[in-house]
Formats: sequence, C-alpha cells, structure tokens
Amino acid sequence: MSFKDLQLNKPILKAVAESGYDSPTLVQEQTIPLVLAGKDVIASAQTGTGKTAAFALPILQLLFDKQDSVKKGKKIRALVISPTRELAIQIAQNFKTYSAHTNLETMVIFGGASIEPQIDLLKKGVDIVIATPGRLLDLHKQDQINLDYIETLVLDEADLMLDMGFIDDVTKIERLCPKEKQTLLFSATMPFKVEQLASTILKSPERVEVTPTSSAANNVSQVLYYVPKRNKIELCLHLLRTTIKGNILIFRRTKYGVDKLEQTLIKNGFKVESFHGDKTQSDRQSALNKFKHGEANILIATDVAARGIDIDELDAVVNFDMPNVPETYVHRIGRTGRAEHFGSSYSFCSADEKAYIKTIQQLINTQIPVEDDHPYPLDPHAKPIIHTSKKTGSKHKKGRKGQGSKSKKKRWY
Repeated sequence: MSFKDLQLNKPILKAVAESGYDSPTLVQEQTIPLVLAGKDVIASAQTGTGKTAAFALPILQLLFDKQDSVKKGKKIRALVISPTRELAIQIAQNFKTYSAHTNLETMVIFGGASIEPQIDLLKKGVDIVIATPGRLLDLHKQDQINLDYIETLVLDEADLMLDMGFIDDVTKIERLCPKEKQTLLFSATMPFKVEQLASTILKSPERVEVTPTSSAANNVSQVLYYVPKRNKIELCLHLLRTTIKGNILIFRRTKYGVDKLEQTLIKNGFKVESFHGDKTQSDRQSALNKFKHGEANILIATDVAARGIDIDELDAVVNFDMPNVPETYVHRIGRTGRAEHFGSSYSFCSADEKAYIKTIQQLINTQIPVEDDHPYPLDPHAKPIIHTSKKTGSKHKKGRKGQGSKSKKKRWY
C-alpha cells in the first residue's frame, strides 16, 4: 500500500514524499482512513510506530479541505495534548513538515518557557495547537485561547499523562472543547484508568491495536545481571569499560539517581548528559543535541523524561533500576534495535527488584538470560534490605506529663 491509496491530497503527499516516506506503517494504514471518515479512534501504539503521522496527516487533510483564508483570522480547529514538552515539540515539527505546501499554521504551547510569545502567536491566529496540559489551562484562565471551534482533539501518550497525574487536566480540557468533535486517543499501554477515560470521552470509538505491548523488541539482545544495590555503580563502570559500547541510554528511577550517576561517570572520564523533569527546557534541549551530535555518548534519564525523546541511533539501553511496571521495560528496550538495526539491553537487578523480573518475564513471555560472570555477584539467598528507622516511640522524655495532670486535681469526669 502507498500513501496515495489512503486518499490524501497532493500537497500532503508531496510533503510526505519529501520527508522520504513512500509507504505507510501499519498504524498509519489502519488509522488514517478512520480519521478521514470522522470516527473517534482509540489506538494502542508505541513510540516508533509512526503514530504521529497517523493522526497528523488525516487532520491536515480534513483542515485543508476547508481552509480559512489568512485575512479572515484563523481559528484553532485541531488540538493535540501531549504529556511532555519534548514530545509536543516533536509533534509540532511533524505537523509543520507535512503541512509545508498548505497555508495551515501550527504552534506549540508548553510550560517552562515565556508565555508572552505564545500569546502573541495565538493572537495572530493558528489552525493547529499542540500543547502540554498545564500551560494550556493557564492560557485559558487568562482568556488567551479559544477552544470553541475545535473539530479534532488528540490525546497522545494517554498512559503517560495518567502516570504524570494529568488525567484531571485532560478531562477539563476535553470539556472546554465543543461537544460535537472528533476525539483520537493514543496510548502505548491500556491500563484500566485509560480505558475509563476513553469510555467517558469517546463516542463509539474504532479500535486500532498495532504493537501488542507484550512483544519485546525482536532486534534486541537482552541480558540480566543480579547485583547488590550498593555495587550497581561499580558494575555499571565495569561494563562501560569492557562490554557496553556506542550510544547508550541509561534509565534510573529518580531524578536524584540520575544526577548521582552522572557525577560518578563524569569523574571517571565518560562523556555524559542527563535528562529529567527538573531541568529547564533549554538544558534538556542542549543535552539532547549534544547526545545526538556525538558530543556525549551516554544519556541518563528518568522514564517520564525519556518518553518524549526520539533517538534513532541507539546501540544499548541500560536498566540501572528495574521498572516496577513491566510494560515500561518493553518501552525502554524498544528504544534500541529500531528500523532494522540491532541493539542490546543490560538490566541490573538487586534483591529487592527480583519480583519485578518475574512480572516482566511473564509479560514478554521470555526468560531473560542471566550473566553470572561479573565481579559483583548477588548472593542468591540475599534478602532485600528493608530500611527501618532506629528511633522508636515518642521523642518526649518518659513520664512527661501535661500541666493539668501535675496538679493532681480531682476531675469531675
């Protein structure tokens, strides 16, 4: 099948061809006709399956067929909600690329950047807005954005919005849009809460399921190291010196963990950048650029930050901390071994993370090979360390009494 078969018009087909694509991916093939037919869609597709074009191309087509002239003043007719700034920027770039031969205007709205330029652009008038939930609601409160003319609303990475606590904001935004609109929901996994959200805001949606979340990337070799928690950094250094080569993405569970590992690797002479939610937009962008341009070959990130990154040439993924949600493991390792390339994933598991391995292996239906031959093996009988506070009981001295009881009054009760 080619893009021509999907009934897209010439200006859009021309832009797609210029981007170097000739045939649609599975998610595009299934989603585009449904969107063009005006249906609500719920699609389960992971990053890297071409899902942005699956909604961008048909939305541009629908808007192109009834474009407002620039003089009349444009109204926002398509709104895409995205959980992270990086993802929002990426989606906006896709829309701009595919609309190169139309006069449709796209803008991106996100927090952590000055609000004034965003207000100025809105005043000039745009057709398509890609936004993170917080900043969009801020602009709405200030009466700077009008959502009364929205024809298509897209919720991208709905499961991540749930993890980040945005679900209430998303529901609010949906209510601010007109009742009669088309809604498209994309999510890599379909937890109960996402299904619940879909059932409340989508009207008899069509379902598209592309990547069954259990299929761990076929082009990725996986290996598991059991290691005491206290030795993970030493094991990481040992493997970076001997085994793991190329462009490497290392996952840690917390921002503090990311910073700590970054400092250690830099001290040991590695070229490292890091990426997490507390960094400013310009720091995150600069870290990403340095990694993409080879000034650093190691990027350390938290899951939430990494969901918005699209890196093509990735040789290895390291799970420094094991994820407690098994689908997250599939996402992480799926970032390498893309587009016919082969990749490797290395996972460090301490005693308290063994239960996670069990659920991951059930999901991917595979036993992850274990590598015992390393300098920091975990005692197979090691029990997880449970940290307890040494202090117990009240901080007050024993026998301390309040004023009332000291005077030994006879009480009336």
